[in-house]
Amino acid sequence: MEAWVNIPVDLLYTREHEWIRIEDKTATIGITDYAQGELGDIVFVELPSVDDTIEEAQAFGTIEAVKAVSELFAPLSGKVIEVNNALEDEPMVINQDPYGEGWMIKLEISQPDHVAELLDATAYKGLIAE
Repeated sequence: MEAWVNIPVDLLYTREHEWIRIEDKTATIGITDYAQGELGDIVFVELPSVDDTIEEAQAFGTIEAVKAVSELFAPLSGKVIEVNNALEDEPMVINQDPYGEGWMIKLEISQPDHVAELLDATAYKGLIAE
């Protein structure tokens, strides 16, 4: 694992390199510092619309970098209640601040019991160290 990778302990993670911040029944979702580092310079993000329903483990958008295009996978099921539209004009914010201004969507969680299946920071560190 790269020493520079930032993995906040107050977030949850997926094997597909999304991070999740849970507040009540709302999940804020983005990609991890590790993921943005692997992708390189991000040039475009396609995100769902407010009121879209997304299903756990299904693609909910795409992220395009100079090196590659990758799908974004939903860590949980629910209804999109907010989208970070600033990323349309400035997708590189994800490279600069993946856990802050680079968040992607906010989701009203429909299956809160599935939160327990997400990785904590220690488990995620183990995943990317493999």
